Amino acid sequence: MFGWLAKGLLAGCIAVGVIAGSVYQWGSYPYADQVAVLAYHHLDDTDKSNVTITPELFRKQISFLKEKGYHFLTLSEFREFMNGKNVPRQSVLITFDDGYESFYTYGYPVLKELGIPAVNFVVTKDLADPKAPALTALSEEQIRQMASATDFIDFQCHSHDLHQKVDGHPLLTSLLHTEGRIETVAEYGDRILKDTRACATRLHALHLQEVDMYAYPYGMYDQQASELVRQAGIRYAFTVKSGMVTQKDDVMQIPRINAGNPSITPEKLHRTIMRRAVKKQLSWLSR
Repeated sequence: MFGWLAKGLLAGCIAVGVIAGSVYQWGSYPYADQVAVLAYHHLDDTDKSNVTITPELFRKQISFLKEKGYHFLTLSEFREFMNGKNVPRQSVLITFDDGYESFYTYGYPVLKELGIPAVNFVVTKDLADPKAPALTALSEEQIRQMASATDFIDFQCHSHDLHQKVDGHPLLTSLLHTEGRIETVAEYGDRILKDTRACATRLHALHLQEVDMYAYPYGMYDQQASELVRQAGIRYAFTVKSGMVTQKDDVMQIPRINAGNPSITPEKLHRTIMRRAVKKQLSWLSR
């Protein structure tokens, strides 16, 4: 028994050594059975925030990953992966939140030029008046144009009118005060269902693609909100939890890796993905 245990420990140590060696010797770990979902928000040369990067940095990040041999998934390929199909090693999925016009102005030209798929999670209320938000939103015409010009740029839900907070609490997970009272649980559920269905309906009308994905506003959710979104027809929901995605993950709690902070150089993004991939692999070996 102890001999078998020793052999098991030795095999585990060898496996860890092989993984660690591949990362540090070649600066890369050709991970399989995982996907790195990268999260971006806003692109601009002058705006400053912790979720805003310059178009130049975005181009450098994507080009660097491409040179490193990463495979960029379409949304259809990601769905297939979550349903058990294999994808190439070092697969990534590019996502943007909030549906800002800067995606059309700066992100889309880079993605189209390099042939890189991406999905933008849109707040569909802003489609009625794109100039109303603090940062100009995508217009219906811009979404139609991008969707028709390529077969690899997609648009999914970031809610219709839930991307805001009341007294610091996200609308997705909070009971509202209406007419001098707090809404009932039933009213709350009806509100979330209607909002989610409205988002999906509006987007489907613009690009006629399946709308079954959702990025939680502010990345905040709870079990009840997640279940309501699922009941409204969403099959995959994205969080802001940092990590790699595997087929064993909860499809309503998909982790992502932040790539849209101005401090994230191309090399740093690559190293972050490698660390997350190794961490996920080691967690499997320890089971």
